[in-house]
Amino acid sequence: MGANTSQVSDLSDNPSLKALVGTESISENDPFWNQLISFTFISPTSSGDSKLLEEAVIPLAKILIENNPRTGNFGALVRIFLGRTKELKISTECQDQLFIWQAHNALFMIRCLLKVFIREMSEEELHLQFSYQERAPGSCGGELPSQIDFGKERCQLLHINLCLTSRLVKTLLYNFIRQEKCPPPATHIFEPKAEGGLLYGLASGVASGLWSVFTLGGAGSKAGIDQEHNPLPLSNQSLLLLLVLANLTDGPDWPNPYRQAITCFRNTQDTSSLPMEQPHTFQINFNSLYTALCEQQRSDQATLLLYTLLHQNTNMRTYMLSRTDMDNLVLPILEILYHVEERNSHHVYMALIILLILTEDDAFNRSIHEVVLKNISWYTERSLTEISLGSLLILVVIRTIQFNMTRTRDKYLHTNCLAALANMSAQFRCLHQYAAQRIISLFALLSKKHNKVLEQATQSLRGRQGDNTALPDYAQDLNVIEEVIRMMLEIINSCLCNSLHHNPNLVYALLYKRELFEQFRTHPSFQDIMQNLDTVIGFFSQRLEQAGSDLSVERVQEVIMKGAQALPKDRLKKFPELKFKYVEEDQPEDFFIPYVWSLVFNSGVGLHWNPHGIELFSMDSG
Repeated sequence: MGANTSQVSDLSDNPSLKALVGTESISENDPFWNQLISFTFISPTSSGDSKLLEEAVIPLAKILIENNPRTGNFGALVRIFLGRTKELKISTECQDQLFIWQAHNALFMIRCLLKVFIREMSEEELHLQFSYQERAPGSCGGELPSQIDFGKERCQLLHINLCLTSRLVKTLLYNFIRQEKCPPPATHIFEPKAEGGLLYGLASGVASGLWSVFTLGGAGSKAGIDQEHNPLPLSNQSLLLLLVLANLTDGPDWPNPYRQAITCFRNTQDTSSLPMEQPHTFQINFNSLYTALCEQQRSDQATLLLYTLLHQNTNMRTYMLSRTDMDNLVLPILEILYHVEERNSHHVYMALIILLILTEDDAFNRSIHEVVLKNISWYTERSLTEISLGSLLILVVIRTIQFNMTRTRDKYLHTNCLAALANMSAQFRCLHQYAAQRIISLFALLSKKHNKVLEQATQSLRGRQGDNTALPDYAQDLNVIEEVIRMMLEIINSCLCNSLHHNPNLVYALLYKRELFEQFRTHPSFQDIMQNLDTVIGFFSQRLEQAGSDLSVERVQEVIMKGAQALPKDRLKKFPELKFKYVEEDQPEDFFIPYVWSLVFNSGVGLHWNPHGIELFSMDSG
């Protein structure tokens, strides 16, 4: 870095870097700048390499922090970079790669320095690095200096930022879509090749170099540990950058343009004119994006992007819900939830919110029961040779609730699970016997916990002989459990009222465990909803008694199927439709900003962050 430097160990003694951070102001017209940014340097390919580079840069950056407010050399470097960017398009068209190479090097230097600046300084101090105090000609040391402000450069950067917002977001999305691997390594940019001569060597090195500066490594003579674990650094870094930009907070006078671009982009097949009131809109191939989202749900960041698009971009949400292959999207989400014990809580939470958003659509709730799956390899609790996507969804969501009740006890998690089930309940169709059994087994678990809390409260009351100070805790626990029980009863009731004849397996499971519901028949919180369950249980119990004793499973199912057709619908009391809609918290940035930066910390390729300096999130979060 800096005039032909090629090794980290050379940085501290490099004369060009010493001049950059020194006490003398360097004119932008000085040939020094061409020399400074004409270097070959293999960028870090792992966090370990990045740490070594940063340790070498820190002493130089600290000297620059002290001198730059008077020399303005950092601002000059920024302007040199901006000057090179103006020539990039022409350079590419003319196959003259020099400006591209120098722009890459200047940007790499700016990144390395800014990373230290941001860590070492406050916002006010950082502002000073974009302005400097220049002494008037012939002034003495005690005289007041004149100030030169680099507001023009800041405005120019902001102008580029705003005009290219949609192009940047579109490029980042396409990087995610394409999932490209690293280009071949390049070590000597100006080394002539057998074919193509000097120009080929330069262009080849520039290709790797530009990739390298964007992925912060990932292309070089040797793959680092980070690259080996993530062979697609461009896709990964693009996605992380997109999420960081999308979750920037709005300014006092202008909304986040990156979020605007993400919320309004449209399909390339949409031929309608672009609305004037959406300045950052663009078009992208929805089919390609959908395919990439389906294939990449193993990572937190891909799941977070899917959530962002479903929640904020109505065009993309409508497109996804119109697909006839929704199993390609839903199955990876269910696999995340199935392996809940191996996932971090944020990833599980986002997967559940995605399901909740999807289940807000009635057509989705109907269609998932029409998709038949065979041999789900990752579902290992039972052998599922054939099951509908809807039944599998129910199995996995209820399993998540049961896991949460026995381990984490996160109220929001099981609330969102139940909300998704409630949205689906009126559309339950031909539930698999395991799904029906799981619904009733969850109710059995809730009933058991309800009785246990009641027993503990009773024993506590007896032991304290009238001292009721501990009872509020038990009352709160009991209240939460009864809310969940009420929701489960409403879900079962919704299915019975709307699709009884489609769900003989649920009726069978209900009859098999009918004793579970006895204790709630006279409970004031459940009396109204229990009337319908009593009606169904009583009706089918009577028909089974009339069919005789020692009935086989097949005969019981036959009686249930015929009885479902005979039960008058008006005998079941109507309740309001169960419909829940996901709404973000009042200050969603309190959750999303730390989450996104934790992903950058944990998943960024070739990045090093000092864990002792992390304040935005706890090191064990997620």
